[in-house]
Amino acid sequence: MRASRLISLLLLLQARGSMTASELARELEISERTVYRDVLALSAAGVPVYADRGRAGGYRLLGGYRTRLTGLNRDEAEALFLAGLPGPAGDMGLADAVAAAELKVLAALPPALRDAPARAGQRFHLDVPGWFRETAPPPWLTELARAIWRDRVVELRYRRGDREVTRRVQPYGLVLKNAVWYLVGRVGDDTRTYRVDRVTGVEEGEESFVRDGDFDLAGHWREQAGSFLRTMLRAEVTVRLSAAGLRQLRHLVDAPFVYDEVVAAAGAPDGLGWVVARLPVESVEVAYRQLLGLGPEVEVLDPPELRRLFAEAADRLGALYR
Repeated sequence: MRASRLISLLLLLQARGSMTASELARELEISERTVYRDVLALSAAGVPVYADRGRAGGYRLLGGYRTRLTGLNRDEAEALFLAGLPGPAGDMGLADAVAAAELKVLAALPPALRDAPARAGQRFHLDVPGWFRETAPPPWLTELARAIWRDRVVELRYRRGDREVTRRVQPYGLVLKNAVWYLVGRVGDDTRTYRVDRVTGVEEGEESFVRDGDFDLAGHWREQAGSFLRTMLRAEVTVRLSAAGLRQLRHLVDAPFVYDEVVAAAGAPDGLGWVVARLPVESVEVAYRQLLGLGPEVEVLDPPELRRLFAEAADRLGALYR
């Protein structure tokens, strides 16, 4: 632990030129007293670190000194490719590896390029989670990420409807889509997708699996995303929509292709500008929550169960506002 901290301190000085004890303490999350001890340890080991006094002072390395301790280990090298996604990387338990990799790369840059990370950070920022969503990572995400790195078979407990199922899964990868994490894995010869927030338990065993070298996670997700969404849309409702309701529907459906198909298949507007359309939905309950947001801009025609729910909601609203 201390050796890793000493290397980090050395790389910080190499990358930034000069840092005060308080800045080093804050960066390394240690006390200033520990910084003083670590600097003495580096000096005793032959590292030419010295202190400048005064307001502009701080610790520096003797001019021209560069450490050779900038090689990345495997964890850091793999995590480096997640450096642009600090939030998701942290959710998977990789924040320390990403930070260490970034620091080593920064230390390896020539002085003229040391401002590259700051310039990029000032100009570009990727905010992955969607609006109005809980940003806390789902339980078991870190355990799944660890099993994926190790290519270890896991026993996965998963909530499906009102029951829990158990599967032995070869975890191939994780996908973050619209602030929701998904696990892609093999069960037997099938490749399946699971929502991580529905996972209720993960047990990593000692058994490893051999990855299919031809498997492309990004390509697989692109191919399966549409069909995966369609498998969730197991029901259909028929609605009558005003022009305003048809426009607002775009913001209520989960998949863009649903809106495009609804518009393409909708009938001609009637004399009031209303159209009849069929809408694929996950369930009657989900359709109720989605379409209720359209208020008086939608009329449910079928199924009777959903129409009854809207009639009851209209009665309750009428009672509140009368």
